[in-house]
Amino acid sequence: MTNPMAGRRDFGEEILAARDRIESGIVHTPLEFSRPLSEMTGARVFIKWECEQFTGSFKLRGALNKLRSMTPAEKAAGVVSASTGNHGLAISHASKLEKVALKLFLPATASEVKRRKIEELGVAVESYGTDCGKTEVHARAEAARTGRVFVSPYNDWDIVFGAGTVGLEIARDVPDVDDVIVPVGGGGLIAGIAAALRAFRPAARTVGVEPEASAFMAASVAAGRLVDIAERETIADAVAGGIEPGSITFPLYRELVGRTLIVAEAAIANAMALVFRTHGKIIEGAGALPLAGLLGSAGAFQGRRVVLVVSGKNISPDRFREVAGIG
Repeated sequence: MTNPMAGRRDFGEEILAARDRIESGIVHTPLEFSRPLSEMTGARVFIKWECEQFTGSFKLRGALNKLRSMTPAEKAAGVVSASTGNHGLAISHASKLEKVALKLFLPATASEVKRRKIEELGVAVESYGTDCGKTEVHARAEAARTGRVFVSPYNDWDIVFGAGTVGLEIARDVPDVDDVIVPVGGGGLIAGIAAALRAFRPAARTVGVEPEASAFMAASVAAGRLVDIAERETIADAVAGGIEPGSITFPLYRELVGRTLIVAEAAIANAMALVFRTHGKIIEGAGALPLAGLLGSAGAFQGRRVVLVVSGKNISPDRFREVAGIG
């Protein structure tokens, strides 16, 4: 397998540089010990509330790192991006901070609450297709046609480095962490966190969790190459969709992530409801994946210090009540 680190500076240095670059524009999100979840699972469970980040998800870290890494000429030309929602919110917010023009494409299937929040930021949103992968291909072509930089939701070193600052914060806030359980979509978040742990807490394991309805990474790892699968609708819409051919996140995942857990839709809904009952927080389906994975494999984490990365909270109250059976 090609070494994904080849030709890069030390990944720890890259993540530290990203932290310095973006820290004025992000929140060092809370990390809380969960007594009820610890008693329930037999692990010492901590929750990284990345859902409390500006724009409601971890995505701002990578988007802001990307824009702040661009040259003045690139910023002047503007950027193009595509998203199912959370990255769209993040790049919209980051583009306002950096005064960079943005053209954003969303698939028609994007969540209405996320689309509305993006439009409230004053960004012109265009719909294209019903599959996020095809939407990204279209957006890349538009960027090439107009001479703008395309900002990928995950397939970009600066996006990965920015996401890696979550792992840096975890390593510093829980220096004896044994396992970090992370949602998996395109792989940017988990690749960054896993690389940060390799640099700053090498004894820790990074564990990925995917919804059974959209487990592209697990299928690809099993095949040894990126593969397509028959995808179904999932509550965890923020991680839905395939992985772009040639993505840097796939070899990073294969090298750095120790295990992948796959969870059913009912398990995700149960985890969303449980977080609400135990901590009073509304989180989106993707953010509930780590808890769903832990609950389904609790025996593997007995007595270990486990951090669950709750990646986002962008779900409408009505949809949350419907899915989680609350109220």
